[in-house]
Amino acid sequence: MNYRTIGKDTSFEEDIKKSRFICQLKRVETEEEARHFIATIKKEHHKANHSCSAMIIGQDSQIKRSSDDGEPSGTAGVPMLTILEKQGLTNILAVVTRYFGGIKLGAGGLIRAYSGVVAHTIEKGSLVEVKEQEGILLELTYPQYQTLANFLADQGLQEQDTEFSDKVRTTIYVDPHQVDKCLSDLIEFYQGKVKGQKAGSQIVEVPLN
Repeated sequence: MNYRTIGKDTSFEEDIKKSRFICQLKRVETEEEARHFIATIKKEHHKANHSCSAMIIGQDSQIKRSSDDGEPSGTAGVPMLTILEKQGLTNILAVVTRYFGGIKLGAGGLIRAYSGVVAHTIEKGSLVEVKEQEGILLELTYPQYQTLANFLADQGLQEQDTEFSDKVRTTIYVDPHQVDKCLSDLIEFYQGKVKGQKAGSQIVEVPLN
């Protein structure tokens, strides 16, 4: 398992030649979930002219759907889908609602508007990489724990499941091929005064921005 998606649902809107474009990015696991959200948006914005959509679903991006929702064919859904593809995202739905402002944008203008607002919403939000990593369980003294943040920052890692008692127990997760090197680096960092042990694997979300 290894794929990119959004860390949290994000929305963004902009006005383009008096038309109002509202983009909603939602993390979804199934096509049914995506279509339910599209229906919810259409109900919420029932006075809007269009609510176009694009979705990519599955660890291998096997499901791809798009809808122009009344806009000229190929001017909304496909450009939106293309942006999601270029970002390498999956398990994601983009819905762009348009309130027409009275000025026609033309095919090229519509393509730029719909793809642009999706791209801007992705930039505004957070991306994560979902993957399986191996855990390294550490048991540290409190003085050792106070310096752990320096090691993690240098390695680009994060701690999880931290417990405080007479000592500090915490787990860091790394890619499987990095486990031995990370253990070696930890031993060197603490001058041999710490021991780490493998703690099994789990699915983690690594921030990308």
